[in-house]
Amino acid sequence: MPSLIVPLLFADAVLPEDPASRFIRLLTVFLLAMWVGFEVITKVPQRLHTPLTSGSNAISGITAVGAIVVAGALTTGAGTLLGFLAVVLAMINVAGGFVVTHRMLEMFQPKKK
Repeated sequence: MPSLIVPLLFADAVLPEDPASRFIRLLTVFLLAMWVGFEVITKVPQRLHTPLTSGSNAISGITAVGAIVVAGALTTGAGTLLGFLAVVLAMINVAGGFVVTHRMLEMFQPKKK
């Protein structure tokens, strides 16, 4: 059984693949991930949205660190510019997520008179 799984996981290392079939395979995985993500998010009860937003902020922080690492490793001018843009967008996402989480948590605070 494991001898059947390894070629599926590492198809590029075992068999050469033409670019069209590789694109179709990657597009299929991307579309399935989008569909599963949409189905999971729509099933979340409203009272769990704030903790999930906090969790997604942590994931955005990891994305920002990854963007910084990749931007630092690039050597071309266009690559460095795209890496910098990735860092900026990831940090906007992190900051915006914390602002939204803070506003959502304020809704649960008692009103001050």
